[in-house]
Amino acid sequence: MNTIGIMTMPADFPYKDVFLRGKPQHGKYDTFRIRHPEMDIGRRAKIFAPFDALRGFGEAVASKNTLYRERKELTESEKNELDRRLHILKELTHNRKTARANMVKICVTCYIPCADENSEFFGIRGYYGTYCGICWNVDEVCGTILVDVERICFEDILRIENADGIFLKHCEFDGSES
Repeated sequence: MNTIGIMTMPADFPYKDVFLRGKPQHGKYDTFRIRHPEMDIGRRAKIFAPFDALRGFGEAVASKNTLYRERKELTESEKNELDRRLHILKELTHNRKTARANMVKICVTCYIPCADENSEFFGIRGYYGTYCGICWNVDEVCGTILVDVERICFEDILRIENADGIFLKHCEFDGSES
């Protein structure tokens, strides 16, 4: 008796002859194979990938795992250091040409208020996120800094870091000047 997977095939199975023929074999130049070439495994996997039936549901569930906290108050020395770094960035990005020439890569850690209207922390607390990218502009009039496409208010910034050490170089330069 033949089996289908792990089950035994019943005697009155209607597709027994089709099953016994096995997988169809097509020659290299068969018209069927030319019209229907084999699909590579990467594309085939996409067919069976899950789709988001409830748009935004995954993000809503993930937002419940966010740990919201109070905004941290900076000390006077931290405020002075932040002002110094913003001043250095202002010098390096005072116009578009200078900003494109310098291409200063920074990471800004800032406070992001809770935007989930269904959360108990909406408007009360937030979390700290980090934006990394190129600093294009420091606008002292509006009190914002532009990192890639994200505009961040000065009052939300906790820290600004740079891997190239531009803040250290300017610190040494400022120290030798005074």
